[in-house]
Amino acid sequence: LTAIIALPVLVLLVLYASAPVFNVLVLLAAFIGLLEFYRMTLPAGRSLERSLAITFGLLFAAHICLQKPHTAILVLCLGLLLLASLYLFRFRDLEKVFSQLSLTFFGLLYIPFLLAHLSLLRNLEHGREWVFFALVIAMAGDSAAYFVGSAIGRRKLYPEISPNKSVEGAVGGMLGSVVGAFVFKALFLPQIDNLAVLLIAVVLSALGQVGDLFESMLKR
Repeated sequence: LTAIIALPVLVLLVLYASAPVFNVLVLLAAFIGLLEFYRMTLPAGRSLERSLAITFGLLFAAHICLQKPHTAILVLCLGLLLLASLYLFRFRDLEKVFSQLSLTFFGLLYIPFLLAHLSLLRNLEHGREWVFFALVIAMAGDSAAYFVGSAIGRRKLYPEISPNKSVEGAVGGMLGSVVGAFVFKALFLPQIDNLAVLLIAVVLSALGQVGDLFESMLKR
């Protein structure tokens, strides 16, 4: 039910929202993503570090959305420096400090950086189509992986991390992304070269599946 309601709303927002409104939505998605990421990776006693990382992550994403790369890099460097200093002076267990600091840095770079590029993508020529193109690749791949894996999945992809994922599901997800990409290309982006479509679909599908495995690893 949530997906049925959310999908048309997402389509309308991508199509008709003004640039500032779309940027706010991207920042909201980044906030939710960072909150969930740090909930999985940092212990409860790291609330100060978590809050600072989320704050700098949102500032980093905001400057990317506003197409201010120099200030975005400055914000990122300042955030990394402040967080590193905070960890080193507050905690004495260097092994845990290094592990948690690495995860904090990763979340700060990974989530805001990628999500903010949706805003940059939307500002390109045919930008709305490009945003939908990326979303179709992701959703087609996820759907195909689920149905193929449920139907014929036998060989486990990585049972230690995600026991429900299968090799057949991963291959089905890759093929689903490619098919979805070519269907969308035929309907809305006929000017794209076929080889480019294939490469984009394969790379995004692979990154999505690696991201799913990484998330499963964090939950364990």
